[in-house]
Amino acid sequence: MKTHDLIQGSPEWLAYRAQHFNASDAPAMMGCSPYKTRAELLREMHTGLAADVDAGTQKRFDNGHRAEALARPLAEEFIGDELYPVTGSLGRLSASFDGLTLDETDGFEHKALNAELRTAFNGLNDASRLPLAHRVQMEQQLAVSGAQRILFMASAWTPEGDLIEEQHCWYTTDVALRLQILNGWSQFEADLAAYSLPPAAEAAPVGRTPESLPALRIEVTGAVTASNLAEFKQTALTAIRSVNRELRTDADFADAEKAVKWCSDVEGRLTAAKEHALSQTASIDALFKAIDDISAEARRVRLDLDKLVTRRKIEVKESAVLTARKALDDHIAALNGELAPMRLLAAPADFAGAIKGLRSIASMQDALDTTLAGTKIAADTQARGIRANVQAFKANAEGLEFLFADLGQIVHKAADDFAAVLQARITTHKASETARDLKRKADELAAQQAESARLEQLAVERRQAAEIAAANAAGARLEAIIAKAPAAVPPAAQAPAPAPTMTSLRGMAATLTVGQIQERLAPLKIDAAGLQSLGFVRQQRPGAATHFLASDWDLIKAAIIKHLQSLK
Repeated sequence: MKTHDLIQGSPEWLAYRAQHFNASDAPAMMGCSPYKTRAELLREMHTGLAADVDAGTQKRFDNGHRAEALARPLAEEFIGDELYPVTGSLGRLSASFDGLTLDETDGFEHKALNAELRTAFNGLNDASRLPLAHRVQMEQQLAVSGAQRILFMASAWTPEGDLIEEQHCWYTTDVALRLQILNGWSQFEADLAAYSLPPAAEAAPVGRTPESLPALRIEVTGAVTASNLAEFKQTALTAIRSVNRELRTDADFADAEKAVKWCSDVEGRLTAAKEHALSQTASIDALFKAIDDISAEARRVRLDLDKLVTRRKIEVKESAVLTARKALDDHIAALNGELAPMRLLAAPADFAGAIKGLRSIASMQDALDTTLAGTKIAADTQARGIRANVQAFKANAEGLEFLFADLGQIVHKAADDFAAVLQARITTHKASETARDLKRKADELAAQQAESARLEQLAVERRQAAEIAAANAAGARLEAIIAKAPAAVPPAAQAPAPAPTMTSLRGMAATLTVGQIQERLAPLKIDAAGLQSLGFVRQQRPGAATHFLASDWDLIKAAIIKHLQSLK
């Protein structure tokens, strides 16, 4: 907060106030001040000229300042610290404090105790029960100073300076009200920039009669002896027929209402004159005809004008309400155009209720303008919330727009609630996507494993089939060999094979030793005699090892298998 060394009422103080939005004017800006309308504040801020302070208002100011000075020691006692008056600003916002502590954490606001405040306190000391105008002023004071709380005190004192009664409570920040005030000043600034002085106000209309008629004089003695009725009739009918029926302004309505009363008075005077004449004569046709003509015309105009006044008042009110409604509709349409495809919620504005009971056109127009401004502020606040939520949506939900088919509804939520919905849906979606990915990968792995197992089983089956086929083929070959071979000779009867010479070894077929055959048959064991018993011929090779033809290996396996199958 920036402080200003100003003396209240000085030219410097007045110049400062003309350039700032002051806390004491905030109630008028919000349309809740009992002393100044929003239209009056607009005019003052536009011209820089404040309304003259009358004697009664100045007396109220003086009493308030005196009570404030007397109450200050009490306030310092309650706060527990010294207070000093100060004027401070934050940008264009301004506030004048009855008192502020040196560390600017506690403030002091004093008002003269009255019946309204006494009812508000009612022994509860609850700041929320204070009149809205006081709460608006203190909320702006907190916004400007950054103070934590304000001691609100209302007191009454005797002329001698003795305390009669005192009430107090602590006011702390109302976030929603502060937002309304800030938005209100924003709208007020826009209205002030577009403001132009209305036509010069005329004095309050009091109405006038159409014409001052001469006193009606009739004297009769069986016949009319003296009368100015002809002159009276001409003047009266001319005045009656000249009554204005185009009612637009307060003055027109006042004239019309006065004319209604005037016509009624003319009727009464004519009736009285007629009765007076009748008291003097039994029958004077010309006199009575003239009187009846004038009376009938006055009555017709009176009734017609009375209906016209009622109808035109309704028409003027309706026109003013429709104008205000159109201005609000245009404002909302502009915001919706900016927010598209989002739209504002309906902005309720009770224009008819705002002017209920108001009689003058000026007071009615001021009430409509204040209601219009307040509704515009609410619409602007709603639009700012939508913009912020849309920005958060674009920043966090790119590519996930399909999760928010109801964005047009949830975008109206408060920022915290919208952020929570946004995060919850995105988190749930990502968790679901992760679960689906894990399941898909698990399914793919299971399929791969199943396929690998199937291929492995197929390979095993193919290998086994090949082995069986090979074994069958070997068996068939063995049987063919056995069928062609001579009967086997016991090993002992066989003549030993001659030792091979070096010449005989050249070009001999590959062989396997008994040890090599046993390694291939492991864990089965078979010796040279066993092989010879199966019909295989021992080969002569140098050395001690016994050799058989390597080409007979498949036949050896088949023979062994066949032998095993033949065992019971």
